[in-house]
Amino acid sequence: MSLQRKSKYPIDSLFTCRWSPRAFTGEPIDDTTLMSFFEAARWAPSSFNAQPWRFIYARRDTPAWAPLHDALNEFNRSWAHRASALVVVLSRTSWTPPGKTQPQPIPTHSFDTGAAWASLAFQATLKGWHAHAMGGFDREQLRQALGIPDDHAIEAMVAIGWRSDEPVLPEALQAREVMSQRLPLEQVVVEGRFGFGGVAAPAPVPVPSAQPVGEPDKAPA
Repeated sequence: MSLQRKSKYPIDSLFTCRWSPRAFTGEPIDDTTLMSFFEAARWAPSSFNAQPWRFIYARRDTPAWAPLHDALNEFNRSWAHRASALVVVLSRTSWTPPGKTQPQPIPTHSFDTGAAWASLAFQATLKGWHAHAMGGFDREQLRQALGIPDDHAIEAMVAIGWRSDEPVLPEALQAREVMSQRLPLEQVVVEGRFGFGGVAAPAPVPVPSAQPVGEPDKAPA
C-alpha cells in the first residue's frame, strides 16, 4: 500500500504505510492488542514530562460504546460504526509541577498529546490495524456523557479497526478510500525565516548600534 506514497528523502516505510481508512471489518480487538497502542502512546515525549494525554475508550458491542458513538456527527457515524474501538483523546490543561503547590497551565498540552496520538497510530500500523482520527463530533455532549472535567480539553476521537474492502462503505465514500498525499517538503519547511504560502516575511530592519551614554551622535562620514 505504501507504494502509493513516495518520500523525497529516505525514511522508514512505517511513515508512508500509516494512513486513515474508513472501511473496517467490525471484528473484535483483544485487550492486549488495544492496550499495546495505548502503551506506545504512554511513552511519547512531553514538556517537563507532564504527560497531559488521557484516553477514554470503548469497544464495540459493549455498554461503553453508545455514548462515544452517539456523539459522532452523521458523516462519521456512517462509517465508524464498523470500528472495533472508539477512543476519546483528551489533554490535561494544567498540572502541579514537582516542588510547586498550585496548579499551573500546560502551554503545550495539545502539542504533547498530538505526539501521543501519533505514537498510538504508528503502533496500530505496526500491528496491522488502523487508527483514524476524527474532529466531527459533539464535544459538549461527550463532556456531559463521560463526565469530563473542564480542565481537560477534548482534542479528537479515534476509530480503530481492521481494514475491510470498500463496498462496506456508503457509496459516496468508496471512491475516497485511498491514501492521501502530502504537500511537498519545500512548502512546509524553510530555513531561517517565515516564507510560507508564497509570501515571504519582510526583511529585517537593521537596528542602529547604541551610542554610549554622554557621547553626542556622530554625523555620517
